[in-house]
Amino acid sequence: MSSSTCDGQVIVIDDEEIVRESMIQTLQLEGYEAIGFETPVKAIAECSVGWQGVVICDVRMDRMDGLEVLQAILEIDADIPVIMFSGHSDIAIAVQAIQLGAYDFLEKNDDPQHHLNTVQRAWKKRQLVLENRSLRQAVEGQHEIHNRLVGQTSGIVRLRETVLQLAQIDVDLIINGATGTGKEVVARCLHDFSPRAKKPFVALNCGALTESLIESELFGHEAGAFTGANSKRIGKIEYASGGTLFLDEIESMPASLQVRLLRVLQERVLQRLGGNADISIDIRVLAASKVDLREASDAGTFREDLYYRLNVASIDIPCLDQRKEDIPVLFSHFTDLATQRFGREKRPVPETLLRELCAQSWPGNVRELRNIAERWVLGLPFGNSVDSAPEDSDETLDQLVASYERGVIVAALKANRGQAELTAEKLGIPRKKLYLRMKKYGIERGDFIGE
Repeated sequence: MSSSTCDGQVIVIDDEEIVRESMIQTLQLEGYEAIGFETPVKAIAECSVGWQGVVICDVRMDRMDGLEVLQAILEIDADIPVIMFSGHSDIAIAVQAIQLGAYDFLEKNDDPQHHLNTVQRAWKKRQLVLENRSLRQAVEGQHEIHNRLVGQTSGIVRLRETVLQLAQIDVDLIINGATGTGKEVVARCLHDFSPRAKKPFVALNCGALTESLIESELFGHEAGAFTGANSKRIGKIEYASGGTLFLDEIESMPASLQVRLLRVLQERVLQRLGGNADISIDIRVLAASKVDLREASDAGTFREDLYYRLNVASIDIPCLDQRKEDIPVLFSHFTDLATQRFGREKRPVPETLLRELCAQSWPGNVRELRNIAERWVLGLPFGNSVDSAPEDSDETLDQLVASYERGVIVAALKANRGQAELTAEKLGIPRKKLYLRMKKYGIERGDFIGE
C-alpha cells in the first residue's frame, strides 16, 4: 500500500508509549497517516460523521476503559471501524467488544502482518461506507432539493446541480445574490445534503449587529471579559463546530473582525474574548454577500486575503427578474405553504393574476413574491400593480376583516421575531389584547421566534 492511497487517518489509543509508538511506526511504513493518543478524550474529539479513518484502541487503560471509548466513538458514528487491541487473550472481553460494535479484536503479540491486514480491511470498509452515504445523499438530495429551490428555468436547474455537487465537497465558499434571492435557503441545502448534516447549522447576519456585539456573538467570551459578562459564553463559531457556519452580509463585517476570522479559517482555532486558550474547531464557512466581494476587496472595503480564503468556490443565485418563467410555479408553491400554515381553504390561483405577476418587476426577488403569496392567501391587498382583492371571494365582511386582522398580527410577529411585548407596542395595543387575538386566530408565538 502506498501513501497516495491514504486520504484519512489511523488513530492509535494506548497509554503505553512503547506499544503506541511501535504501532504508529508500523502503520506509517505502510503509508498510513497514523497518529497516537495517550488520552482517549482527545482521540474521540478527532472523530466525526464524515471522518475518513480507523481507530485502534487498547482495551485496558487507566484513564478510560477501552469499551467506554468504543461506545463513545460509535455514538458519534456507528460506522467508524474501531479495532480493539489487547495484550491479554481475553475471550469474554473480545466477545463483549464485538457485541458492542467493534470491527475486530486483536492481540498485541499477533503477527504484525495480521494487524496490517485487519487495518486495511477496516480502512476499505470505511471508504465504502462514506462513498455509499455520499451517493445516497446525492440521490435523496436530487428529489428533496426541488422543494427547496423551486423552478425549471436553466438558471435554477444549474443552481440545484451546483449546490448538490458542492454539498459533498467540504470547502468554504461564497454565495452571491441580491436581497431576497434565497442565499440562506442555498446555504441550508449545502449543509443538509452534506456529511455535516447531523451537526449544527448556525446562521449570523453580520449586518444586523454592532461591532461589539458581533465579536461576542462570533467568538464568545470568558466570564469578566467586559462589563456585564457575568458568565462564559460559547460563540457561534465554536457552537457550529462539526457543522456549518453561515455568515450573511459578510461585506458588513468590521475590518478588525475580518482579521480574526481569517485566522480561524487558516488555523481552525479561535480564542474567546478575554481568553488566551486556543480552541480547536471543525467548521465549514459559507459566506453570503449582496455585493461583489472581488470589487469590495479591490476598493479596500473587504480584506483581499479573506476574500481569497473564502472564495475556494462560489455560487451565483439568479434574480427573479432573470427567471420570470418560474413565477407561476413559485407562486403556487408559496400559496400551498401559506394555505397550510394559516389553516385556509385551498383555492385556485387565477390565470390573470399569474400573468400580471410575470409582467411586473421584482426588486425584492423571491422573498417579495412569497410575501405577496401569503397576503393573497389571507385575502389582503398587496400592491397596485396586481389585482389583489379576490373578487370571487364568498367570505362575509366580518370574515374578511378577521382575515385582515390575523394577517396584520402575523406580519408584526414575523417582523419582531415573535417578541410579544415589542409586537404589541408596534401594533399600539396592550399585550393582553394581543394574546387574546392570537388565541382567537390560533397563532402560536413560537412559530415566529428566530425567523
